[in-house]
Amino acid sequence: MLITKLDNVEVNIEDGHKYAARDIQAGENIIKYGQPIGHATADIKKGEHVHTHNVKTNLSEKLEYTYTPAELKQEKIETDRTFDGYLRENGEVGIRNDVWIVNTVGCVNKIAEKIAQKTGAKHFPHPFGCSQLNEDQEVTQKILRGMVNHPNAGGVLVLGLGCENNNIDVFKTVLGEWNEKRVRFLSVQDVEDEIEAGVAIVRELQEYAATFKKQPIPVSKLKVGLKCGGSDGFSGITANPLVGRFCDKLVAMGGSCVLTEVPEMFGAEHLLMQRCVDEATFQKTVALINNFKDYFTRHNQVIYENPSPGNKKGGITTLEEKSLGCVQKGGLSPVVDVLDYGDRVTKNGLSLLNGPGNDIVAVTNLMAAGAHMILFTTGRGTPLGTGVPTAKIATNHYLATHKANWIDFDASPMLKGEDPTDDLLNFVLAVASGEKTKNEQNGYEEISIFKDGVTL
Repeated sequence: MLITKLDNVEVNIEDGHKYAARDIQAGENIIKYGQPIGHATADIKKGEHVHTHNVKTNLSEKLEYTYTPAELKQEKIETDRTFDGYLRENGEVGIRNDVWIVNTVGCVNKIAEKIAQKTGAKHFPHPFGCSQLNEDQEVTQKILRGMVNHPNAGGVLVLGLGCENNNIDVFKTVLGEWNEKRVRFLSVQDVEDEIEAGVAIVRELQEYAATFKKQPIPVSKLKVGLKCGGSDGFSGITANPLVGRFCDKLVAMGGSCVLTEVPEMFGAEHLLMQRCVDEATFQKTVALINNFKDYFTRHNQVIYENPSPGNKKGGITTLEEKSLGCVQKGGLSPVVDVLDYGDRVTKNGLSLLNGPGNDIVAVTNLMAAGAHMILFTTGRGTPLGTGVPTAKIATNHYLATHKANWIDFDASPMLKGEDPTDDLLNFVLAVASGEKTKNEQNGYEEISIFKDGVTL
C-alpha cells in the first residue's frame, strides 16, 4: 500500500516492510509519508525490498532553522463529556487515588518495598539520589518532585535514608509547597523500626486519601502522555496516526497531550516547528532539538543512529522513518509549549517534553510532567508501565492477539480503512474513570531517571 501519492515505496501489509513502487536510482531520496526517509545507496528495481542494505540516512549534525509557521486551524469541540476522577484540595484532578512511596535515594528501595507489601501502597525503586552532582542531581530531584506532586496520588510518603545528597531536608527546598495532610516524610536513620514507622504513616495517608470520592470531571482536565516503543512498519500507518487523531480531538475538547522522545523527532522536527503557536515556542523547539544533538556529540555518538534491532526487524530502516511515524502521535495540533525535565504541563494543547526515547525514562518523564495516563503505541510489544496507567496500543492484529496480556487496544482496523478514534476516546475515558490498564493489572510499574553526569 502507498501511504501518500508522493511515496516511491509501498508498505507490505503482511510484514510492514517497504518495497519499491517504481525504479529508484542510486542517490535518489526514498519517500514515505510524503517525506524523505533517506536515500538509495544502489539502484533499486520496482518491487525490490527497500531496507538497511540499500538505504542510508540523510541526517547530519545540527541544523539552522527559520520560523515559517503553517496556517494553524485548531478545531474547538463543545462537549459535556466527563470522567469520574478525584478533585484535590489544590484544585488539581487525579484519575487514581493510591498512596505512593517516593524514595529520595535508592538505598531505601527494599524498605519501601516492605512497607508497600504490608499496606498496598505503590513504591518505585530507583538507584539515584546520592553521589550525583549538579544537573544530574537536579534532574533526579525534579522528577521525584513531579511524582510527589502528582494528583493521581491521594497521599505520598517521602522516604529517605538520612545521609544522602538528596536527603529530605535538601529535597524539601526543591519540593515547593505541600499539603501536610497529603505529604509525609520519614528519614529511616531517625527511627528504631523503620518498617513499623513507615506502615503507620502510610495507614494515616490512606485514611486521608479515602476522604476523596469520585465525581464527574470535565474531559478538558485530562492530560495524556504520548509514547511509542518497539515500533514496526505499521506504527506510522495505524497506531501513531490513530493516537494523533485522538490527540487532536482531546485538544479540541480543551484537554492536553504531551509528546516526548526528542531523538525520535530528528528528521521530522520541521513539521513540529511549523506548528508552533509563536516564535518563542519555535525557538524553544529549536533549542530542544539542538541541545539533544549536542548531548549525542558530547558523548561521541552519531546523531542519526537510533532504530533498534526490533525496529529494523519490523521494517523501520532509518531514524527519519522512525521519527516521521513517531511525531504523528501529536496529530496536527498546534505546539503550545516546550517542557524541560521536571516541568509540569500548564497549557491546554500539545506540549513537547525534553527526554530520550528510552521507554522507562520517557514514561517516567511523562508522569513527572503531570500526565494522568500514557498512550504507548507498539508494534513489537512491551509489558512496561509506570506509576500512571500506561495503555499499550498495538499497531498490528497479530500482536494484539498474541500478547493480549500486554495490549489494551488494537489499532489494526485502520489498515481496513476504519477509524476507531471514538473507540479510543471512550477507552481513555473509561481508564480515567477507573478501568485498569494491562500494566496495572499485572503490577508492571517502573521508573527510571535520566542521567548525564559523574557518579562519585
